[in-house]
Amino acid sequence: MTGIGFAQNKKTTSNKKNTSMNIITGKVNISKYHSHDELDRMSKGELLTLYTERIKVIVNILPNIAFATKPGITMSDLGIPDTKENKKALENNVDASVSYFDSTIEFQKTILPYSDTRDLIAAILFYEETLKSLHTYNDYKTD
Repeated sequence: MTGIGFAQNKKTTSNKKNTSMNIITGKVNISKYHSHDELDRMSKGELLTLYTERIKVIVNILPNIAFATKPGITMSDLGIPDTKENKKALENNVDASVSYFDSTIEFQKTILPYSDTRDLIAAILFYEETLKSLHTYNDYKTD
């Protein structure tokens, strides 16, 4: 399902020959941050879903953080020439992200249910703190 969403995003952007491609595509935010107590009250199935959603956002944003932290930023916006080679490099990056995410999720579906619930909660909280820190990313830039 995720691959389809990414493929449609890629197809949409690559069909527009005169439009620069977005650096970040796919899911880029989560609907809610949780407290330890909230997570503690959830079933393991709910925790597995949250864990997977957070991985998806992280995979879409973190590898491209030097360029952008939000969707809608294009190569042209960053002053990157919109050449055939650069477009191909970005397309290859999107394809690699999709492939990585899909294989990671397949592994997670098989192995993650065996994880300790406490470790799963800790990982979700860590991922959420990582995602929260993106709001302060610009604080690290200097003139």
